[in-house]
Amino acid sequence: MSTIMIVEDDPKINQLLQEQLEKYGFQTVNVEHFDRVMEVFTQSRPDLVLLDVNLPKFDGFYWCRQMRQESNCPILFISARESKMDQVMALENGADDYITKPFDYDVVLAKIRSQLRRAYGQYAPQEGERTVEVAGLKLFLERMELSMYETKIELSKKEALLLEALMNQHPRVVSRERLLEKLWDEQFVDENTLNVYITRVRSKLKDLGLEGAVETVRGSGYRLRATWEEGQ
Repeated sequence: MSTIMIVEDDPKINQLLQEQLEKYGFQTVNVEHFDRVMEVFTQSRPDLVLLDVNLPKFDGFYWCRQMRQESNCPILFISARESKMDQVMALENGADDYITKPFDYDVVLAKIRSQLRRAYGQYAPQEGERTVEVAGLKLFLERMELSMYETKIELSKKEALLLEALMNQHPRVVSRERLLEKLWDEQFVDENTLNVYITRVRSKLKDLGLEGAVETVRGSGYRLRATWEEGQ
């Protein structure tokens, strides 16, 4: 039985979510004191988190960052905030999806099941660490870590997926459509969100001393260039 942690300060929505989830066989964990969110998270070790943005004391973005320091479990935001910037912030802070209120409970359930399948089911990573390597640049997918020689940096889940796509296809071009599909499945995401992640990945590569390693191919997509080898 999967455990879903609900971080929602609206008692009515909280109760309805709890009833719906338990009706379909999920175990739920609720937060009553919103200054103790991480305490509940650490103790319950949920399989997935439903997280509101507007919360007492600290907002959901803050709590998402805290959770990401301890776990890679799926985190879905549920919020009345509909702006593009809020959705981008949620993804940048480590969320896997963003659902706006008022929402359809069947859609919420479908998204929960989809995320659980990806994290723990048939689409979950196989046992044994998966790595991708291009000319000494090594991506550790389960660790969400990128290394070059002795230098290592941490990645978010989306950054790791983006790099996996580029490294697996190296030196071929990966289309924007393929990247959108890989990072967000069938969900609708503004294309500007992909631009945000491309910028973040370029910055992470720069931190490893790899300048210009992600090339924009106008009208086609992006490709990884082993610029560090070209200069030798």
